[in-house]
Amino acid sequence: MRVVVPARLARVLARRRRLISAVLLGLAVAGVLVSVRAPSGVAVLVAARDLSGGRLAAGDLSTVRVPSSVLPDGYLAAGSPVVGRVLTAPARRGEVLTDARLLGSGLLASDARGVVATPVRVEDADAAGLVTAGDVIDVLAAYETHAETAAERVTVLTRAQSEEGGLLVLATTTGQAASLARAQAGARLSIAVHPR
Repeated sequence: MRVVVPARLARVLARRRRLISAVLLGLAVAGVLVSVRAPSGVAVLVAARDLSGGRLAAGDLSTVRVPSSVLPDGYLAAGSPVVGRVLTAPARRGEVLTDARLLGSGLLASDARGVVATPVRVEDADAAGLVTAGDVIDVLAAYETHAETAAERVTVLTRAQSEEGGLLVLATTTGQAASLARAQAGARLSIAVHPR
């Protein structure tokens, strides 16, 4: 079918063809820019730098968009309230953070029934500073007359240092927690770190 353009309209189009071409080109460029700038994927929280574990600050986190097909289960969406929570193990810059990496009831429940978070003060703060969340340690108790192992192969959940010694929070069984409580009452505690 042949389209007949009135002569007057044809003359106007001929005179304005450069302007019309420029407008159409501008619309095409704008369409490309909008499609390129349109965010894709899911906005998630990632480590803004290498993290050793411990309490999270706002500067430890950044937000990126990741395709949903490659996200791990339990990922933390952008805006999740995680500042102040405890990261239980080191994380690399850019690593997507998940609920399993944060200290809480979910972490303890995932290990085994009867696992509890047990705070223990180690006398030597420098020794406590050698471990990070995720390390496996033995806690040793030195009494006046002898020394013994108060808890074997327990996982460090987090640590905090002070002048009074290093405070470690450990994932222990209830039996290990009782043994550590007895040891703290009458002994100086130290640690031995298992290789990873």
